[in-house]
Amino acid sequence: MTRADTTSIQYNGESLSSALSFDSPDATGPHTADVRDLDHHSPVDETTTSGRDNEPETRTSPDRSPARPDHEAGLVPVPRPGSPELLAFVAEVAADAARRRDAGGAEPPFAAVAEPPFAAVAEPPFAAVAAAKRLRLGAVRVPADLGGGGWTASELFELLIDLGEADPDVPHILRIHFGFVEELFRLPRTEAKSAWIPHVLAGKLFGGALTELGDRAAGSWQYDSTLVPRPEGGYTLNGRKFYSTGTLYCDYVRVSAEVPERGLLTAVVPTDRAGIEHLDDWDGIGQRHTGSGTTVLTDVLVGEHETLPWRGADSKVPPRQSFPQLYLHAIAAGILRAAAADAAALVRGRRRTFVFATAEQPREDPQLLEVIGTISATAFAAEATVRIAAQAQDRAFDAARATGIDAALEHHASVLAAQVKVALEEPALRAAARIFEVGGASATRASAHHDRHWRNLRTLFSHNPTVYKARALGDLLVNDTQLPEAGHF
Repeated sequence: MTRADTTSIQYNGESLSSALSFDSPDATGPHTADVRDLDHHSPVDETTTSGRDNEPETRTSPDRSPARPDHEAGLVPVPRPGSPELLAFVAEVAADAARRRDAGGAEPPFAAVAEPPFAAVAEPPFAAVAAAKRLRLGAVRVPADLGGGGWTASELFELLIDLGEADPDVPHILRIHFGFVEELFRLPRTEAKSAWIPHVLAGKLFGGALTELGDRAAGSWQYDSTLVPRPEGGYTLNGRKFYSTGTLYCDYVRVSAEVPERGLLTAVVPTDRAGIEHLDDWDGIGQRHTGSGTTVLTDVLVGEHETLPWRGADSKVPPRQSFPQLYLHAIAAGILRAAAADAAALVRGRRRTFVFATAEQPREDPQLLEVIGTISATAFAAEATVRIAAQAQDRAFDAARATGIDAALEHHASVLAAQVKVALEEPALRAAARIFEVGGASATRASAHHDRHWRNLRTLFSHNPTVYKARALGDLLVNDTQLPEAGHF
């Protein structure tokens, strides 16, 4: 039997408690309920088997358990920004990505269709995600007095840029999780939200299954997936989601669905709950290991306590969604940094040039050096604009946690995130493509993986079309028209 350790913490004078199991990779949920027939790993399970004559043992109820300090629960401290532990993690992620690329298994094509040198099965970044869980990086935005990292949003964005350089799949996998954490701390505070905080502190990660393929407009927040109430309590969840980013690697999945005649509701359930199938069928040209494919939900049982109001429905002012948009731009900034480094290494390593070149050695050729300088400058501009926009995220998040969502701060943060998107896309794609100008034909070899920078950037930028963002910004400047209140803003 796993040991049930209890964390009891205070936030804004409110007690947050939950039984947490740290001896097992499996996660228990926030608290017990009346639904008895959910499978293992369910937040509503109340008993486990001891292994001795199948004798059941009752799990400690969260409201009856004594408090245990964070260090006694066996948790490592959340690393501080710039700490040796954090730098070592980023280096570990970069080394793992390089290893997988060198082995020919970091990117599709897969073994079934591959020819040498790509005969290895494409290997996802499971090791990097496991290291993130071990360090409890998912808790960096949890206040320090609760056992979290107490990071600002700006500090988080610095990490995202670093990870984008190391392996852009890894921060993308964590994108839904960090958005979910912000939701938990946004006013109004509720017992339903607070129940999940100890699991974030325990290093558990939350993925998402929101979008559905079909003919409905993106951002309309209309879904075919349903949460149907059960007579005995709770719900039955059915549906088919796509772009399920991160869910393949996470402990829980956050699902949006329609409750008939009631509207939208969010369910948060373990990713291994009976009836949940992850197809891992994402075949995008970039960000290939984000697990952004299909999640099939078939008669999944959901406890009432495993639901949350949909996207700030419990707030007088609805939150905007600029955070996940700027998040992608931070990853893009890291990719550009990696592209600049790869381009420089490519020129340094070249031993021959063309007879009509302006220098005998490529590393002394002013035309090649100009290309490297331009790529580097584009990376710098991307980082600088992301940092400025991240400060607006800090102000909006601070208000949402302290006094409630501030519409003006939310809108300003959305404006800056949109401006970063519009300003960055074309220069970034152009810079990532110019790496082939300094490498010659040999740089186009698939085994060199230099094309990954452009492919990953193109995939990230395709999340929300720039033409619509630019038009909305122009309408704001000319006609004082507020940005749309849709998921992409």
